[in-house]
Amino acid sequence: MDFAIRAVRPEEYEELGDLTGLTYLNDGLLLYGEDDFYLNVLRDTARRARESDVLVAVDAEDGIIGGVTFARGGTTWADIAVPGEAEFRMLVVAPEARGRGVGEALVRACVDRARALPGCARLVLSTSPLMVPAHRIYERLGFVRTPERDWEPVPDHALRTYALEL
Repeated sequence: MDFAIRAVRPEEYEELGDLTGLTYLNDGLLLYGEDDFYLNVLRDTARRARESDVLVAVDAEDGIIGGVTFARGGTTWADIAVPGEAEFRMLVVAPEARGRGVGEALVRACVDRARALPGCARLVLSTSPLMVPAHRIYERLGFVRTPERDWEPVPDHALRTYALEL
């Protein structure tokens, strides 16, 4: 691997926020484009880091090439995870780093964190139907679809869910 996974540092909040927001925007994942309320949520890495665990993938020069938010079930950043579960969200990989295993490494780091949590039975996630490359990562790592948990955070924006039993 020519990159490492570690916790985000305060001086990197803005850079990761920009990468996260731009990735969602450029990949067509925001219903209302630059006017989407979620864009500000994606960019607010400082808040996410205060209220959850935020990991980054960094290259040999310590440049951020990916990131993910990890939350314990029942906490602010857990959309679908309940107590006894963990969840990851906002998985992004810089366009120039795609195809190098960065996304999979970030997901594996979340799996490791979930397994280390006492009493954590599963790791869950929500994903857009458009994120087909991410779905392949999840399925390769043993996540299974949980359609009974699918949901719509806003009208006309259905999200699929996956879970990994730990």
